[in-house]
Amino acid sequence: MLKVIVPLMASLALASPALANEARVEARGGIIWDNGDEEGIAGVAAGYDFDLGNTFVGAEVSADKILTDNTRVSFGFGGRAGVKTSEAGKLYAAGSYQTKPCSTCEDSWTLGAGYQHGFGGNLYGKVEYRHYFVDGFSDPDAVTAGLGVRF
Repeated sequence: MLKVIVPLMASLALASPALANEARVEARGGIIWDNGDEEGIAGVAAGYDFDLGNTFVGAEVSADKILTDNTRVSFGFGGRAGVKTSEAGKLYAAGSYQTKPCSTCEDSWTLGAGYQHGFGGNLYGKVEYRHYFVDGFSDPDAVTAGLGVRF
């Protein structure tokens, strides 16, 4: 997966300067925990943010995998809304629908918050927290950090 993502991100970094509305792609990793158990999590996401002046709203699709046996890629469909804290910073709330991460798991909804900061040019980094709401199961939490390119 990294053999595809890294060249894609590098080519997008050389793209023309971002417009007021911006698309983005990112790679991310972190930790997910529940009932004293914790595992690594890794994934990719793509989104599009609509500039509303000092605020923004956006849509996102994602693919994440818990890094342990008997799990599969969980696909997410969601969005985010927030405020621009500076030319480089965005503080936001996020939510999504996530498909099952394993054959015996259930689909879930997430709600969370994050901060994205531009590093100059089209590169950005972000940190995000999400709480998963799983019907009939305990509800895990996750914290991830990502590196992406906006264009």
